[in-house]
Amino acid sequence: MAGAWVGFALLKGTWYELIIAAVLGLLFTQYAFLAHEASHRQIWESGRANDSTGRILADLFVGISYSWWMSKHSKHHASPNTVGKDPDIEPDFIVFQEESARGLRGLGRVLARRQGWLFFPVLIFEGLNLHLHAFKTVFSRGKVDKRALEIVLLAVRNVGYVAVVFSVLPLGMAFAFLGFQLAVFGVYMGSSFAPNHKGMPQIPGGMKVDFLRRQVLTSRNIRGGFGMNVYMGGLNYQIEHHLFPSMPRPHLKRAGEIVREYCESRNIVYTQANLFESYGIVVRYLNRVGLAARDPFDCPAAAAFGR
Repeated sequence: MAGAWVGFALLKGTWYELIIAAVLGLLFTQYAFLAHEASHRQIWESGRANDSTGRILADLFVGISYSWWMSKHSKHHASPNTVGKDPDIEPDFIVFQEESARGLRGLGRVLARRQGWLFFPVLIFEGLNLHLHAFKTVFSRGKVDKRALEIVLLAVRNVGYVAVVFSVLPLGMAFAFLGFQLAVFGVYMGSSFAPNHKGMPQIPGGMKVDFLRRQVLTSRNIRGGFGMNVYMGGLNYQIEHHLFPSMPRPHLKRAGEIVREYCESRNIVYTQANLFESYGIVVRYLNRVGLAARDPFDCPAAAAFGR
């Protein structure tokens, strides 16, 4: 990070600044991975130390709300891919259940039909979305742990960061720098979290499923070695992370060997794929869900008979 800011100063006034913007987008995502690990009590023995570290990393380094993340992510871990309980599969720009797609009208219906192809391009806005969620959370009426501290940290990071960029770079270059950095950050964040659950079985809200199957059957691991572990911040061992959320990243590989053997001995499906296979699964799944948004009369066979 220090090297990136030195490069920012040395390259002032040149379009090579966009390289620094991309580097910052990657670094902010890596800090977000560390904040995620702190939120799961993976770094320190003390819960207070983990929360303090996570809040500093999330709010001051990345510019997102640690309280918002804790609330949302805790619900996800308690009920992964469970309809009505997991906030990660609630209808938004992207819909994850056919029932939600059928209820769409107008532009929402048009976009849903192609949502699989749109998913990754739309992630360029995810960085901005995360920053907006941060401020929306800390200024909301709901309970926010350490609200005042988060407001200060978010203001210092986001307002200060924007002020530095616009005070150093020409106006057009400053907008390009921020836009490119946010795009890299959003795509990296989204493409790291999306492969792990999207396209995996979803659990109806009222169905009772034991803890082991609830976590294993709804998660997907991503194959790869040390490089993949760095790229995905340990999220490539999603099954083990869900079974043992406080287990530090260095131990997940060994845990995976034990868990996989245990699941195979009991005929429990243990899903793995390489990164691009997983992305393909996500795109196909979202497109399949989006087909439910098609007009019921928009059927090729019916159209043929009509002619």
